[in-house]
Amino acid sequence: MENYHDEQKKSGRRKRKAIGITISLIVLILIGGGIGTALYISSALQPTASSDQEVRVKIPSGTGSAQIAKLLKDEGMIKDSTIFTIYLKMKKEGSRFQAGEYAMKPGMTFDQMIEQMNNGQTVKEEVFRVTIPEGYTIEQIADKLGEQTPWSADEFLQLMDNPEQFKSAAAADLPDNELLKHRLEGYLFPETYEFKKGSTVEDFIERALQELDKKLDTLPSDWQDRMKALNLNRHQMLTIASLIEREVVLDEERPLVAGVIYNRLNTNMKLQIDATVQYLFDKFKERLYEKDLLVDSPYNTYKNLGLPPGPIASPSIASIKAALYPQETKYFFYLTKKDGTQGHLFAETFEEHKKNKTISEQTAK
Repeated sequence: MENYHDEQKKSGRRKRKAIGITISLIVLILIGGGIGTALYISSALQPTASSDQEVRVKIPSGTGSAQIAKLLKDEGMIKDSTIFTIYLKMKKEGSRFQAGEYAMKPGMTFDQMIEQMNNGQTVKEEVFRVTIPEGYTIEQIADKLGEQTPWSADEFLQLMDNPEQFKSAAAADLPDNELLKHRLEGYLFPETYEFKKGSTVEDFIERALQELDKKLDTLPSDWQDRMKALNLNRHQMLTIASLIEREVVLDEERPLVAGVIYNRLNTNMKLQIDATVQYLFDKFKERLYEKDLLVDSPYNTYKNLGLPPGPIASPSIASIKAALYPQETKYFFYLTKKDGTQGHLFAETFEEHKKNKTISEQTAK
């Protein structure tokens, strides 16, 4: 009996010892796991290895913080997306992140990345600007594009004669006139345009045409009624505006010169505008000679009655307004002063015009 009881006691002790060992092992595992977890979390909170190699992280619009964390993990900017997400929740961050492409470098801290995304410090897209001065012709614009943009001047000129592919209210009624030097002459609004890298010359043309539409929409609400009252269509109105643009420098004189143009048109006088002759030459001439005024062209208003077939340049909004709202005047003649003011002398009769010419030449001396 004693042996049996002794054996039971020994067996109980062995069981208790085994249970104790098991419990101790479980405690050690839990402690070890906690330490391991703590170590893992501590490591995940640390920046990745520093590098000067830039990383581009693109965050689409509407992306949540958990998705952003995954993007950062995929790009090697953080070690664990879950830890980053928890960090954001603890710091109450993530709701102000802005979409876009970010330039980051490995080694950035969580707070640095958070600040960058909160402030929307995205990579600025590579852009280039194109400035079309007021009064530029299509060929001048082509030269400028060829020199200052990736686009081909020749391709641009070809497109200028094929406007059908472009959307424009202003150019919708463009006449199919074979006499036009360039069909879209005068329809590209003079402005400074900004384009993303990779944009095409078609993008530029579309934009410049639509800009003219926008500028026409800023005119007084009765501008189309005014155009009809002057017995003009849009093409003719832009043609007159282009004549004003090339002839006048001072804004205050534009409506007055417009008045002279209408006076001549209404009395079947030739316009005799030097700018229409200049339009025929590749380069501007400081002085036109008698032989120049005899050049055979539908644009030569010294030889032909009425307006030229179309615009001779891209007019400004000031010249467009002058064409629509000319100043009533009795003047039929004007000439440029030679005193450096770039203003004009106006006359009602040819005799007065000749006197003004004499006065201007004497002033020049």
